[in-house]
Amino acid sequence: MEKKRILTGDRPTGRLHLGHYVGSLANRVRLQDAYDCLFIVADLHTLTTKPEKDSIALLSENVHSVVLDYLAAGIDPARSTIYLQSAVPAVYEMNLFFEMLVTVPRLQRVPSIKDMAQAANLNEESLPFGLLGYPVLQAADILMPRAHLVPVGRDNEAHVEVTREIARRFNYLYGEVFPVPDVLVSEVPSLVGTDGQAKMSKSLDNAIYLSDDAATVRRKVRGMFTDPNRVRADIPGRVEGNPVFIYHDVFNPNREQIEDFKVRYREGRVGDVEVKEALAEALNHFLDPMRERRADIEARSGYVERVLYEGTERASRAADETLLQMKKAMGLTGLWNRISRKARQSIEREERVTTGPAAPSRD
Repeated sequence: MEKKRILTGDRPTGRLHLGHYVGSLANRVRLQDAYDCLFIVADLHTLTTKPEKDSIALLSENVHSVVLDYLAAGIDPARSTIYLQSAVPAVYEMNLFFEMLVTVPRLQRVPSIKDMAQAANLNEESLPFGLLGYPVLQAADILMPRAHLVPVGRDNEAHVEVTREIARRFNYLYGEVFPVPDVLVSEVPSLVGTDGQAKMSKSLDNAIYLSDDAATVRRKVRGMFTDPNRVRADIPGRVEGNPVFIYHDVFNPNREQIEDFKVRYREGRVGDVEVKEALAEALNHFLDPMRERRADIEARSGYVERVLYEGTERASRAADETLLQMKKAMGLTGLWNRISRKARQSIEREERVTTGPAAPSRD
C-alpha cells in the first residue's frame, strides 16, 4: 500500500532547541518510517511578520541552520523530503486560488492570528494582509503534496481546520482533487525555558540549542532556575514545576537516579549543584549523537544545500502535478489551450498573407 503523506515544518527564524526536539522533531524522526514525510522550511511565512530586507538577509544562514538541525536530529533525506517553500512557484498560484475560497471574517476568527499579531506588536491598523492570510498560505503548503496528515500542537489545530474547509470547498466546486487532511495532535507539552517562566524560546534567551557544545550546556544548566524559596541545600525544596527536574524527567534515562534526587531534594539532603551536574551530564549524553552527525555533515561541503536542492526538486514536481490537476478541475487549462490554439492559427494566417505563395522553381 502507498504510504500516507505528512506535511509539517518550521519557519527558519534561527537554530532549533530542545523544545523543538521534544515538541516535534522526535516525532518526525519516528514518523518517517511509517509515512511519506515532507518537511517544509517555511521561509515565506517569516515575511508575514518580518518583511524587512535585513530580516530577509538572515534567511540564508537560518535556513542552513534549520536543515542542519533536521539532519543532526535524525531526519533521513533518503526517506523524507526537506524543501524550501519559496523555491516552489506552484505554491504561489495555489495560494491565490485558495484566497478566493475563504472569507475575511473566517480568517479573523483564527485565534492564533491575534496571538501572532500581538507578538509582532501589530494592531488592526498595521496588520498586513499576509498575516491575516497566513492560514491560506499554510493550506497551500499542506495541500500541495495532497497531505493526509498534519502533525500539530493543540494550539495550531485551528489553522489546519481552515485547510480542511478550503479542501472541502474546492472539491465541492470543482471535483475531488484533495484529500481532506486529518490533524495528528501532539500530546507533548511545551518544554519550559531555563528561566522557568515560559516555554523555551529563542527570543526569550532561555533555550538550550541542539547545536550547543558540552561546555555551553553545562553553563546554561548551572544558571537554570530551581525552587526560588530554597536558599540553602539543607532546606526542603519543591520538585513539582522545578525546571531542573522537568528536564531530568524528559532527558535523563536513569530513573533510579531521578527518584533518589527527588526524595533527597524534598528532604533537604541534596544541593542544586549536584542535581544540575547530573542534568548537564544527561543532556550532553543525549546530544552527543547529534553532535557526531552534525560534525560528519559539516565535513561534507555543500551537503546541506544538496539535500535541500534535491528535496525542493521533488517537492516542485509534486506541486506542478497538483497545480495541473487543480487547473484541469477548474477548467483553466482548457481556457488557455483554446486561446493558444486560436492565437497560433491567427499568426499562421497573417504569415501566409504577408509572405504570399512561394515562387515556382525554375529547376
